Amino acid sequence: MITIKNETIAQVPTLHVVKEEHRMERNAPIIFFLHGFTSAKEHNLHVAYLLAEKGFRVVLPDALHHGERENEMDEKKRNLAFWEIVLTSINELNQMKLALERSHVIDSPKVGIIGTSMGAITMYGALTQYNWIHTAASFMGTAYYESFANGLLSVVEEKGLTIEQKVKEEMFKQIKPFDLTAQLNKLNGRPLFIWHGKEDRVVPYPFSEKLYEELTVNYEDQPDKLQFLSEQTGHKVSRAAVLRSVEWFEQHLGKVSS
Repeated sequence: MITIKNETIAQVPTLHVVKEEHRMERNAPIIFFLHGFTSAKEHNLHVAYLLAEKGFRVVLPDALHHGERENEMDEKKRNLAFWEIVLTSINELNQMKLALERSHVIDSPKVGIIGTSMGAITMYGALTQYNWIHTAASFMGTAYYESFANGLLSVVEEKGLTIEQKVKEEMFKQIKPFDLTAQLNKLNGRPLFIWHGKEDRVVPYPFSEKLYEELTVNYEDQPDKLQFLSEQTGHKVSRAAVLRSVEWFEQHLGKVSS
């Protein structure tokens, strides 16, 4: 039986999904699942269920200004807060891991992370900061922080909202340390699965294709640890992508005995 518990971990509203017989298994590999922009933790329970069925402990947090943390912020303000949300989630990811270790819920070196859209963008940033992330998966995200930020600014300004130059400069200064594409060596051969729809108009597909091409040389000696899949679809994760991501974590993160 799969159990779903609504918990607050390090002050972050979270869903904790695990097979009942593995709930007390401290060495069960844990996977953090980060949701997309305007989404919430509950929206990825179907993936968490499949992962839990395979013996993983899955933790799904609500990002700042989302889900249980949503407030009266209007659409424009939340759009402008995009990078604040991403950077906050990166910081909270480490806080949640430490809290789970302190409460003796986990005692495993095997930690995975998967994200959808904004969650995948967050995941790429987290890879620059935390060596304890063992295996990662991206659904329609991008590691090109600066390039994507420029695109977001263009969209916002096209809608008639003026952003001061000093505000832009401060934003780029804040996100620069988390731009994985400027420090690909930090991946250090960790398993990475990338999926993206070729017709995506929200997070452009070429970002993932380019990242894969740049990374292939880094994985020449271990090509099985890097995989890129695409489909003729838009900004929506396919069932095929979900199933392959589950296989990816089984292959590279392991599992406890069923």
